Amino acid sequence: MIRAFIFLFVTILFLGCTDSTNTSSAQKDKSLISYVNPFIGTGGHGHTYPGATMPFGMMQLSPDTRLEGWDGCSGYHYSDNYIYGFSHTHLSGTGVSDYGDILLMPTDSLSFNNGANGKKGYRAHFSHDNEFASPGYYKVKLDTTNIEIELTVTPRAGMHKYQYPSSENQKLIIDLEHRDQFLDMKLNVISKYEIKGYRFSKAWAEDQRVYFHIKFSHPIETPVHFHRDPDRRTRMGGYQFINPKNEPVFVSIGISAVDEEGARKNLEEEIGDKTFDQIKKEAEDIWEKQLEKIVIESTNL
Repeated sequence: MIRAFIFLFVTILFLGCTDSTNTSSAQKDKSLISYVNPFIGTGGHGHTYPGATMPFGMMQLSPDTRLEGWDGCSGYHYSDNYIYGFSHTHLSGTGVSDYGDILLMPTDSLSFNNGANGKKGYRAHFSHDNEFASPGYYKVKLDTTNIEIELTVTPRAGMHKYQYPSSENQKLIIDLEHRDQFLDMKLNVISKYEIKGYRFSKAWAEDQRVYFHIKFSHPIETPVHFHRDPDRRTRMGGYQFINPKNEPVFVSIGISAVDEEGARKNLEEEIGDKTFDQIKKEAEDIWEKQLEKIVIESTNL
């Protein structure tokens, strides 16, 4: 009698633990990152940005379309149609402005005016039809200059890829006074392939410091053009690439909150000799693993 009772109890327990519905186990029929839309939250009062970043990464490499205002605190708003450039730090969803450090803008003419005053400057018109973003990657084609830009990142470094329409007038503007109130800045040319410096600024944070180290795939012409303030501090730099074959130009940058050497080490350790496609693939793989932590099962398949 006791054995029969135990058998009946175990049977009921087993049946109770078994889902009688035909629930399918979660299966991945395509990459999870393909479901992610980084443009969600970039309109209205969302305060997000669409650019390339890594899970818990220090770098957020993204386009800047707005210089001020509550709805522009992330640097980007979907209703805008001009890009001022691509900076390397951004806040997402905060409702408070800061960052936008080390703005780079590929262009076809040398100008130290961003164009916000209505005069000709380095900002460029763009269309969302020529814009794409996915985890760890961003791409856009600028209507004004016909330059195609691609961005990807590691945790503390990033890589720009520029395809200019011709081998002539392949220029790059680096703007250290972009957006925030600047406290101090430095921009030094190490060689035709490398520059370094820092930017200290004030916004939400009273004294935010970002050091950077940049490497170019193609040499720059010398002498370099600088825009300096009355104290002789370099606010902007203008560079011309030497690229007679019109190959893609790659610009790699490492950043640090400690010092210039830290920025250089981050660049060397995280990018080094890797190609743009390798860095992009690594970023996508890391995002895919993060998204795999979310498991969804459903009978509605």
